[in-house]
Amino acid sequence: MICWMFPGQPITFTGVPSDDIEFQKIIRVCQESTGCNPLENDISDSDISQSVRLQLLGTCISLHRSSQLTIEGKVPDLIAEHSMGIYPALAASGSIDSATALELTYRIGVAMAKRGMQREYALGCVIGMSCSPLEEIAANNTVHIANYNTSHHFLLAGERKNIDAALAEAKASGAFSAAGFPCDAPLHTPLIAEITEGIEQIVAGYSFCEPLIPLVEHIGQTVLTAATIPAFLVDELCRPVYWDTTYRTLRSRGVTQFQEVGAGKALSKFNRWIDSEI
Repeated sequence: MICWMFPGQPITFTGVPSDDIEFQKIIRVCQESTGCNPLENDISDSDISQSVRLQLLGTCISLHRSSQLTIEGKVPDLIAEHSMGIYPALAASGSIDSATALELTYRIGVAMAKRGMQREYALGCVIGMSCSPLEEIAANNTVHIANYNTSHHFLLAGERKNIDAALAEAKASGAFSAAGFPCDAPLHTPLIAEITEGIEQIVAGYSFCEPLIPLVEHIGQTVLTAATIPAFLVDELCRPVYWDTTYRTLRSRGVTQFQEVGAGKALSKFNRWIDSEI
């Protein structure tokens, strides 16, 4: 069985197939549906933060790659998603079209960016610690584990000063690596709950078809349906990404080949780390 994996937001603007004609068509769809070209840095709209641009770019790259693979006749048996990868994953499954995937990416990204204007937030990548001691460190410093990527690779989210303190404690406790970087909002944590009403209103404005290809979500590893997609799109913003569990579940369902459909190879790297433990 073959699974397409849709990664979340890229961290840089490198590796973009900007000269590809088909990619340029997707960029035009993005411009028409959101008013934003993620390849342009001179955007005057204050709502368009760098994170929102990266989120849109990630969706554009994933849509382009999935379209290429489909043209080549490489259709998956299952689809999996990680964080903001849910929107192009929904498009690849046939639940929504590309324009809708871009609109959702943009509108939800902007809503989170506005949340970030209230406080200074950051993310913290911790490698080389097991889950239990890191959960204790997170609780000690009032931050949250946003991504459980592998048994020893995690992403923290919270207020900047608290993330800095948590990373210092993680380093002192033996973490191989503990690095922080800014973000608009603490995605995949309970701190997003303050804006869920607005997100619900955004999602309520869209219709979702039954996915033609089974789409496995990253919280409980269930297969999404047209009825469950709207609630998931709100819920997943406030709850962690459990990629380790998702990958193991996919393997248990018979998946033998994984294709990362998007920018970078982060999920492929996580899979290799998890495989070394199986």
